[in-house]
Amino acid sequence: MQYVSTRGHSGRKQFCEALLEGLAPDGGLYVPETYPRVDHATLDAWRTLSYANLAFEILSLYVGDIPSADLKAICAKTYTPEIFGKSDIAPLRKLEMGLYLQELSNGPTLAFKDMAMQLLGNLLEYELTRRQENLNILGATSGDTGSAAEYAMRGKKGVRVFMLSPRGRMSAFQQAQMFSLQDHNIHNIAIDGVFDDCQDIVKRVASDLEFKQQYKIGAVNSINWARLLAQVVYYFSGYLQAFERGPAGVSFTVPSGNFGNICAGHVARMMGLPISRLVVATNENDVLDEFFRTGVYRARSRADTLETSSPSMDISKASNLERFVFDLVGRDAGRTKALLDGQLRERGGFDLSGDPRFAGAAARFGFRSGKSSHADRVAAIRDTWKRYHTVIDPHTADGVTVARTHASAEEAMIVLETALPIKFAATIKEALGSEPGLPERYKGLEELPRRVKVLPPDARAVKDYIAEIVTS
Repeated sequence: MQYVSTRGHSGRKQFCEALLEGLAPDGGLYVPETYPRVDHATLDAWRTLSYANLAFEILSLYVGDIPSADLKAICAKTYTPEIFGKSDIAPLRKLEMGLYLQELSNGPTLAFKDMAMQLLGNLLEYELTRRQENLNILGATSGDTGSAAEYAMRGKKGVRVFMLSPRGRMSAFQQAQMFSLQDHNIHNIAIDGVFDDCQDIVKRVASDLEFKQQYKIGAVNSINWARLLAQVVYYFSGYLQAFERGPAGVSFTVPSGNFGNICAGHVARMMGLPISRLVVATNENDVLDEFFRTGVYRARSRADTLETSSPSMDISKASNLERFVFDLVGRDAGRTKALLDGQLRERGGFDLSGDPRFAGAAARFGFRSGKSSHADRVAAIRDTWKRYHTVIDPHTADGVTVARTHASAEEAMIVLETALPIKFAATIKEALGSEPGLPERYKGLEELPRRVKVLPPDARAVKDYIAEIVTS
């Protein structure tokens, strides 16, 4: 399996090269040259596999430069009850007829990002050890990516993490999870701005090929193909669990900000997983909902990016949308570059509303969308507690809200859980009158000393700080 850039860079890469590089040299995202297809007989054979073995089977279709025995050992090391709390790793929980939650937040940082980050950490350590190299990971987070990456990489050989986050725009628990880490290889940087500023800095630094090469810069955001690939696994797991319960079809609703989580669903569907619909659920920052409804992609400015009670989705430039647009326009790298590099940078967006390919996109790719407000998510949290004695976090509540507008009695609608409620205690208290219970291992977290560097939204300042740390 070879990987190419969505923007047409001539170099073709092996999996481990894409793993370490993150972003392609031309600023595009790595994608496989073709999606391997999974037939019904293979799906049937996978029904009884453990999650670790399912991950191995799916990754094996994409990874040609890690020996099978080593890849299997990495998957087995990653997906254990000790790390994820349960032997079935990503179980379905029925809320009502046709509506399910898929539990993805039982890992070390209580968010779905652990499902991929734990694997990514082990893959990176394996490959860096094999090459006897070091890597400086530069990432951006609106909340959960940062802590998941840091907990996956802390203490890993050959790895430093530089994680950018928008200053003051994460929940108190999310900030404490990240900033309380004292590991020598973890460096938190609070940017005076919004998440999109952080993400733009990561892309600018990664596009400076001289700096990237000199300081060995890599990525763990979902721009990294390996991380997105790890997320594909739980779509297969969720589908296989739902199908055992006998519905006519299976759809997924996914709370979406940066489009990485649901892009993994798109990949699963392109592989032949019979997903009926992929429903994008946004909050008030509805750039993705607008795109899938109208064909107009209109990135918002920093001033127009709202601060909401589902803060991990307070994103107005969805970097992973580029992978879908690449498929939508027939894998035309030149046109993808013109849209995502040219028009987006110069005009702040692009318009595909008149393109016949967009007109057929819903039928061909299965995408639908909807958005949720603060009042909607509070109501969904209350309703889910009252009817099912289940507490959900605000992002999952956005998913449940939108899922109900697309659900049907004939099929299973699976909402992907985003995080455990304790990460957003203030909104849970508003909805239910009391805060959710805190896991024992996190008691006292918010009182711990913190280590964080505050910087302006400037790529030069971030590069100077990385150079200072690496050369010190």
